[in-house]
Amino acid sequence: MSSINELYKRSIFDHNRNPRNFRAMEDASHSCEGYNPLCGDKVHIYIRLDDSDMVEDVSFTGSGCAIFKASASFMTGAIRGKTQDQAKETVTKFLDMVAGSSDPEPEDTSLGKLSIFQGVREFPSRVKCATLAWHALTCAMDKVASGEANNGTATPAKDESEPERNVVSTE
Repeated sequence: MSSINELYKRSIFDHNRNPRNFRAMEDASHSCEGYNPLCGDKVHIYIRLDDSDMVEDVSFTGSGCAIFKASASFMTGAIRGKTQDQAKETVTKFLDMVAGSSDPEPEDTSLGKLSIFQGVREFPSRVKCATLAWHALTCAMDKVASGEANNGTATPAKDESEPERNVVSTE
């Protein structure tokens, strides 16, 4: 087995067993949910931006396979401290890499450790697992850009007087 495959496996297992930033965020400025009906993965992404649109904090909750949880965990570390534009650029590069529409250039180190997910493209059924949290993050950032208020809750709306939640599906 190649060393990159071994690194991939170890990293996925580590972030699945000990996900970073796996928690609900009470003071999130925006959030969004994601759901993959094909395998049942569910995620709720929380972000808090500071006054200069810097990602001050990001976290997630949810349930699903090891690839989903590891990808969400890596994502939170990759975008914390970036401006919203930088975070969107990272999302685009990651999604393009995992989908196979681009290969990171050897001199481009902007994805850093995220490059280990490049191998996911060899398993088309797992691409949606690896990208679910990233799509939910995009949804949350789009809410920021549109000025949409955050509903601040991860629980389903109880009646029609409560705000509707944004849900991203990867069907």
